[in-house]
Amino acid sequence: MTDHNAPDQDRALGFTIPARHARGRTVRLGPALDAVLAAHSYPPAIEKLLAEALVLAALMGSTLKDPAGQLTIQTRADTGVVRLLVCDYRGGELRGYVQYDADALAALPGDATLGQLFGEGYLAITFDLATSSERYQGIVPLDGDSLADAAQSYFVQSEQIPTLVRVGVGRDADGAHVAGGLFLQHLPEGEDGRERLHTRLDHPEWEHVATLGRTVEPAELTDASLPLETLVWRLFNEEAEVRVLTAAPLRRGCRCTPEHVAGVLAKFPADERAEMAGADGMIRVDCAFCATSFPVAA
Repeated sequence: MTDHNAPDQDRALGFTIPARHARGRTVRLGPALDAVLAAHSYPPAIEKLLAEALVLAALMGSTLKDPAGQLTIQTRADTGVVRLLVCDYRGGELRGYVQYDADALAALPGDATLGQLFGEGYLAITFDLATSSERYQGIVPLDGDSLADAAQSYFVQSEQIPTLVRVGVGRDADGAHVAGGLFLQHLPEGEDGRERLHTRLDHPEWEHVATLGRTVEPAELTDASLPLETLVWRLFNEEAEVRVLTAAPLRRGCRCTPEHVAGVLAKFPADERAEMAGADGMIRVDCAFCATSFPVAA
């Protein structure tokens, strides 16, 4: 039995609006987000950036029909403060980390823009489908005011699918991290027999859905007392039908178990493992995602 008084966090909820030929997904992260951020002592600007990326990973990754598939978001920049940001989603598990120049970050204002943080950078979104061994990747410049803007551009430019992405990041009354997002798309070609919208001069069905989606406030996305189902109802209660799908749980997850690390090292020749080892005969492998060190005998 659902406790409607409990905070609604670490869930992804999908829905469709049949009459508008649209689909959507909304997520909210709480303890799972805190667990990822706790692995590193990130400054506020970097925490916010990674939180936004994790929301995007959850929004897009939870749409995968392949349960063993993976969605990876990665940024790269040769200039700027943030040199690398990577996070991924697989089977409801999220992980991520950021490499940045602490001295350069300290010189920026507290409300640094995306351009100041990344300089000339790009965003890569990769879908790996385990069942078919297929991989799809799109790369777009890190333009706009946020990572959500860049992700939206990815779908419009690379996939040519009209898309709306909104993300909110904040803290609750107890100071814990909370973040949420909304992801809306028009059904692409091949679904419901629809033609792609970019071939048409007007598409009022999509514009109607997008207009409603743009009314969502960041405070609504991060309000853990507001059930995701209620959020969807607030936005689209005047539609003839909104089909809410089964919600999917989200959690922090890292695949760097001692067994996994030992298995990877076992693939190296004995002489190479000996070169990796320290004076005590142990190879120490550090995981950037969870900041854990794994000692393995050479």
